[in-house]
Amino acid sequence: MAQKDLTKGSVFSTLCFFALPMILGNVLQQGYNIVDTWVVGRYAGSDALAAVGAAFALMTFLTSVLLGLCMGSGVVFSLCFGRQDEEGLEKGVCASFLLAMAIAVLLTVLSLLGVDWIMVWMHIPGKIREITRDYLVLVFWGIPAVALYNFFGAYLKAVGNSVIPLVFLGISTVLNIGLDILFVAIWQQGTAGAAAATIIAQYISGLGIGIYVLATGKAIRRAFSRFRISKSSLGEIASYSVLTCMQQSVMNLGILMVQGLVNSFGTTVMAAFAAAVKVDAFAYMPAQEYGNAFSTFIAQNMGAGKRERIRKGVRCGVLTTVTYCLLVSLILWFLAKPLMLIFVDAGETAILAEGVRYLHTVGPFYCGIGCLFLFYGLYRAVGKPGISVVLTVVSLGTRVFLAYTLASASAIGVAGIWWAIPMGWGLADLIGGLLYIRYKRELAT
Repeated sequence: MAQKDLTKGSVFSTLCFFALPMILGNVLQQGYNIVDTWVVGRYAGSDALAAVGAAFALMTFLTSVLLGLCMGSGVVFSLCFGRQDEEGLEKGVCASFLLAMAIAVLLTVLSLLGVDWIMVWMHIPGKIREITRDYLVLVFWGIPAVALYNFFGAYLKAVGNSVIPLVFLGISTVLNIGLDILFVAIWQQGTAGAAAATIIAQYISGLGIGIYVLATGKAIRRAFSRFRISKSSLGEIASYSVLTCMQQSVMNLGILMVQGLVNSFGTTVMAAFAAAVKVDAFAYMPAQEYGNAFSTFIAQNMGAGKRERIRKGVRCGVLTTVTYCLLVSLILWFLAKPLMLIFVDAGETAILAEGVRYLHTVGPFYCGIGCLFLFYGLYRAVGKPGISVVLTVVSLGTRVFLAYTLASASAIGVAGIWWAIPMGWGLADLIGGLLYIRYKRELAT
């Protein structure tokens, strides 16, 4: 199993080449989401599109707990790898796996038991409640598969291998798209068919990457054969993972609350939001994955004690992210309507207009979310995940407060929800930048 030491070589090329497979992986994932949205919207109708869009926000929130746990664990793995602590890595792997699977099972059980309450809380309109429930009950069963994929993916990325997670994600994506077309477009199974396609692909990728890692990785195979967990390893994993879980959960809870507010404006706004968010996420996704790669880079160099290389990495990360975000903001401004037309029929003028308004409001401010991803990655990697939580609370708290406040004004309405998003990014970036100025002095000592 190939590993890459991120403490050596050119900072720019090391970061970019490590980040590229992660970005491509997310491109595949977003590509699937786009195809899924297109298939559902075209062959199952606008009600189904609204239902899947609402469910997507909920699943993002639930799986964010697992993603946060695995991201936090990945930082610990990277630190151990950077300081060549094989025993610490073995114990950390076992502790992380135990936590990830236990939480996955718990989330699955609680979600299935509370599905009806969840729909009420999310303000799902009565006309789409049944199909939303059908979709959710099925996709909830895929949560353990998400845990498997993210755990093994986090381990591979922590030791410098970002290619294999891409391979298995690619297999999953192709399979998902094929099953989507079969179940929804050909067999006319609606949202239930889309859900079935999703969970089949999730288990293929989760089990597949697990088998690969155990078959090729001597270190992790040895770790599982011994399965040693110490209080110190469990505590270290928990100290990083719990706060990262909190960060991801708060982030997606805020998004879920906004989704609930969007739902209260009816299916037209819901459908517009579902389609526009797909475009939105695809546009800034490379910056998000670059931030995750940046975090691994910083953590390995932190473990190796290379502080000057960390400072160079920060400068490189900011320059690369800002350049990309400015470029994609410009492109999206001119292509907002054509991109919406991928998901929405030209005759759905109200949905199109609202989706374009969302993209023209949020799109020019992608630098805000791009820099925020860098701050998240930096503070996780240097052992200050609590700051990432604070920044997330500030960003999402501002977003939710302003969304509910502005949307309640009849003169503003839905537009207030859209404007709340970049305002939240901007305030969090300001705080993150001020805190980095102080931390920069620590790096110099």
